[in-house]
Amino acid sequence: MTVVTADLDLDLAQVRAFVATAGTLHFRRAAEQLTLTQQALSKRISRLEEALGTRLFERGGRTVELTEAGVRFLAPARALLTAGDAAVAALRQSPRPVRLDVWGHLFAPLRTVREVLDLAPPLQVEVGPGRDLPGVAGALLRGESDAGFGRFHHSPDGRSSHGQDEPLAHRLVRLEPVDAVLAADHPLARADALRPAELAGLRLLLPATAERLDFLQRFAEHFGVPMLPGEANLGPEHFLGRVRTTPDAFTLLPAELPLPAGSRLAAVPLVEPTPLYAWSLVWCRNRQEPGVTELLRRFAEVGGRRRWLEYRPERDWLPAADQVASRWAAG
Repeated sequence: MTVVTADLDLDLAQVRAFVATAGTLHFRRAAEQLTLTQQALSKRISRLEEALGTRLFERGGRTVELTEAGVRFLAPARALLTAGDAAVAALRQSPRPVRLDVWGHLFAPLRTVREVLDLAPPLQVEVGPGRDLPGVAGALLRGESDAGFGRFHHSPDGRSSHGQDEPLAHRLVRLEPVDAVLAADHPLARADALRPAELAGLRLLLPATAERLDFLQRFAEHFGVPMLPGEANLGPEHFLGRVRTTPDAFTLLPAELPLPAGSRLAAVPLVEPTPLYAWSLVWCRNRQEPGVTELLRRFAEVGGRRRWLEYRPERDWLPAADQVASRWAAG
């Protein structure tokens, strides 16, 4: 589809390539999301930049950042795609797909989403990558997404983490145990299990700034573990490489998430207590699409069968806010 303006025609496929890349700041992940080759994605973005007469991305050796023009173009570009999708949906008899944004990519949220979507009958869902909770919350409030999946948390003043009064509803759908991940040659890597207190002599390596990592920040504060601030987000491979090469570092990852082959890392279960990572589905209170209701039903069905909401205070650890959400979800 092409949109005609007074000065030029905008190709929505090119705009979609830009929005996907802006959401991930990673060409390979954006290409995978759109089922394109990385070369095809780059060509679409280059043609869009040529049409607009300005660069939208700063491309470094292994980094991608939005230019000032890219930042200005992003919100209108998203609105343009939303309008285009709505125009097409208006001509179809079947309802449009549910637009689901996910975040917390280091913890691989698509593992859980895929398991829920495998239920029959098929549910049409368009999954997009969100940068973080504030970014996904903004997309929900603008009507660009129907739901989000990731870790929901509040800021210290009791407001939702995107800085506004609570216009979003959220439901806890999974509690997932996490392991300590550290270099395979570290002495603690040989343990069958570790207590969080035994990690106090190490530093918790962060994949981004602490402000964006509420769970890791609360874990570090509760168990007295110093944090090692993250560098530029260059993807999971780069981050895990830092864990491997930093002698006194460890991080936390879901226990079900396999480590990359040849990573020279070890995942050690945590016990007494076992920390649990809380996954939630988030949507707008005043706009719950039928597809979101169906998503909630499916999460409840799979979660009940897989015991995703099991929490034992004497055995497990959750941040205080997640404990409240767990009691509500279980009741």
